[in-house]
Amino acid sequence: MIHQFKNNGYSIVLDVNSGSVHVADPVMYDVISVLTKWVEDMDRPRPLSDKERGQVEDELSGRYSREEIEEVLGEVQELIDQGQLFAKDIYKDFVVDFKERKTVVKALCLHIAHDCNLACRYCFAEEGEYHGRRALMSAEVGKKALDFLIAHSGKRRNLEVDFFGGEPLMNWDVVKELVRYGREQEKRFDKHFRFTLTTNGVLLNDEVMEFCNREMANVVLSLDGRKEVNDQMRPFRNGKGSYDLIVPKFQRFAESRNQTNYYVRGTFTHNHLDFAEDALHFADLGFRQMSIEPVVAPKEEPYAIREEDLPEIFDQYDKLAKAYIQREKEGRGFNFFHFMLDLNAGPCVAKRLSGCGSGTEYLAVTPWGDFYPCHQFVGQENFLLGNVDTGVTNTAVRDAFKFCNVYAKEKCRDCFARFYCSGGCAANSYNFHGTIRDAYDIGCAMQKKRIECAIMIKAALSEE
Repeated sequence: MIHQFKNNGYSIVLDVNSGSVHVADPVMYDVISVLTKWVEDMDRPRPLSDKERGQVEDELSGRYSREEIEEVLGEVQELIDQGQLFAKDIYKDFVVDFKERKTVVKALCLHIAHDCNLACRYCFAEEGEYHGRRALMSAEVGKKALDFLIAHSGKRRNLEVDFFGGEPLMNWDVVKELVRYGREQEKRFDKHFRFTLTTNGVLLNDEVMEFCNREMANVVLSLDGRKEVNDQMRPFRNGKGSYDLIVPKFQRFAESRNQTNYYVRGTFTHNHLDFAEDALHFADLGFRQMSIEPVVAPKEEPYAIREEDLPEIFDQYDKLAKAYIQREKEGRGFNFFHFMLDLNAGPCVAKRLSGCGSGTEYLAVTPWGDFYPCHQFVGQENFLLGNVDTGVTNTAVRDAFKFCNVYAKEKCRDCFARFYCSGGCAANSYNFHGTIRDAYDIGCAMQKKRIECAIMIKAALSEE
């Protein structure tokens, strides 16, 4: 499968199945464009037929000379011979084995606090309540969750635990106790915990920073961007904005972590589509690791992203990509999560096929110990999987997630982005279509644009 696009003056050809990326001149770009109409994915490299070559010459003879076309056809044939064009989709062969594989749990999202000290207007967690009641996780429940993770992790040594909310720092003593407990279990069971934390920063202080710098592999800092943008959507419950309180703390925290192993994470909405300005504002504040995500909300919400917003959103990604390249060349670069693309290796086969592993390898745990496929399903009782005392008992839901992959989703099978997004978010699919085997269309469009920008960035920076 071939995907072609032009961005920022670059003509790019992506061979989807092999992952090969080619920056093409006009003749090469047009020759491949014609060939895609006639050449299917090849089970094995083969010579182009006289008929296929003839079709190229017939369609392009008015634009290029015969010699130019023949020279490029020779170059195309070399790429085919190397498995870098019209390559076979080898991942289809993994699907049967992938469905039957024994699943181990590798990560938990611990809802350490179903409570929050902000009142973010777009919060899917309803200010921490998650369709339920305010609650804090006890150390006893948290320890049972860690025990469950160890017991169901099989031979996997490296395990991940994210402290999430609401706002985790509202239950800080339990966070510290669970980290200590996890470190003790590492020695007993030859495991290693990678702890992470997501915080709005309101309660961030020196003691929290010091502990996180010692124990947390990554910390996500929630901030939406410029003061007016952040304070409109992330106020306190009294309506006062949070920007002035948290930004100095975040700046100091990022510096204390040597500008690594953290993310400043924002959310953009229909009300503020110019998110490129917010990303550059982060960079100007000194942050080097950042992500700004599109809000996902029902269409009736005034801040929800709409289909008619997409052209402006695409322009913003293009603007940000160009600034990203310029600042990198000037020696003041930053990392934007969605532009970080590994073209040489990338995710393993399992992740390419099924993504985050929600419902199987990754589970969310409520303050009272219930299991859900991920944090976005918490509170939806039809997705309740079990709890820390019984384990996973709703195997029907677990298996539905286990069998959910890019080949099980009709919209994904022939999409060029399928091995980069791995089929997208199951929760978004369910919330918009009532099934985890569909795809959130607006999200897909944005994801494809981000991938094209990321590939273009690689091409531009490789010229250095």
